[in-house]
Amino acid sequence: MSESTKRSTRLLRAGRNHTGWVNAPVSRASTYVFDTVQDWRDTRKRRETERLPSYGARGTDSTYALEDALVELEDGHRGFLFPTGQAAIAVTLLAFLKPGDHILLSDASYEPVRNFCKHQLADLGISHTFYPPDGNGIEALIQPNTKVLYVECPGTITYDMLDLPRISEIAKKSNLWVIADNTWGSGWLYQPLALGADVSITAITKYIGGHSDLMMGASVANERAWPALQKATYGFGQTVGADDAFMALRGVRSMPIRLHAHAASALLVAQWLESRSEIAHVFCPALPNDPGHALWKKHCHGTNGLISFELQKRYSQTQAEGVIDALALFGLGASWGGFESLVIPTDLAGTRVLTDWSQRGAVIRLHIGLEDIEDLIADLNQALNTLS
Repeated sequence: MSESTKRSTRLLRAGRNHTGWVNAPVSRASTYVFDTVQDWRDTRKRRETERLPSYGARGTDSTYALEDALVELEDGHRGFLFPTGQAAIAVTLLAFLKPGDHILLSDASYEPVRNFCKHQLADLGISHTFYPPDGNGIEALIQPNTKVLYVECPGTITYDMLDLPRISEIAKKSNLWVIADNTWGSGWLYQPLALGADVSITAITKYIGGHSDLMMGASVANERAWPALQKATYGFGQTVGADDAFMALRGVRSMPIRLHAHAASALLVAQWLESRSEIAHVFCPALPNDPGHALWKKHCHGTNGLISFELQKRYSQTQAEGVIDALALFGLGASWGGFESLVIPTDLAGTRVLTDWSQRGAVIRLHIGLEDIEDLIADLNQALNTLS
């Protein structure tokens, strides 16, 4: 395909492995046999720099096809697959950190990442410091032993934007690795590698899978970062099953269209919520009055189905949970990115360390699915009316 071919067209053809099949067939395999001892030795030597069939844990046609599609999606060099998004994060961090090192972590990071740094990394003698979600003042937080700058943009729950090219430039001056959680953008809406990151991590479970029926994570690296990531991935024995890889690759094909539908409905819901007197603030970078809107327009290619809203301070947490319980079409579930609408309460006061959320109203996160928008707004309307 020519360089002028649109991204959506390239994505439909990515990962075919030149087999002729529209979607690469499922390859369930563990043992690969060789004709001679010399073939075996040559492959074991070459597989450190080349992707060759040698053993199921090193990849099969199914996982190779998905990796190729994700590399195309993220505009990266090589990709690796993991059983969950959290596994992708944990192994990637351990690829670039050792005892005595220090990591800078966004205060808008996913809570399991915060816990991983607080417990597992701390037990290894690796310290961490939180920085503001917008990245301001990050230079002053870099220590002599800082090795990784961890980014989540837009941030969890509040969808804060930061200037990743500027932050990456600062990081590179101090020889830091920039690792980005790109689950919100899923490679389609946001491309951290093109903006200066070294590794982009995605929970395939979410929008790439798209149907709430598989668990998977992926890390896509640039050429500079992939040797260290490959060493850690193989060292920790990380791989995924062929059937899950097949389903994830199938999800890649329809993701752009699904994201467009999620975004259209989410924006309508966000605008409707802004009109409600019970709501103090709606968090969504695609809204013109959002603090990160300018950066969102500059660096993102759209939005998704995630929005959060803050109730007026006069409403208690119990009342907020009553709103959630009153919803009929929104399932109470921790994940998102599937076809269904979901809702969860949040605890920003208990998780964030740099902003005092105790003086703010209760925050509820929504994932807007593919149900009819009029039905979703009617459901939210009757649930918010319980506050009266």
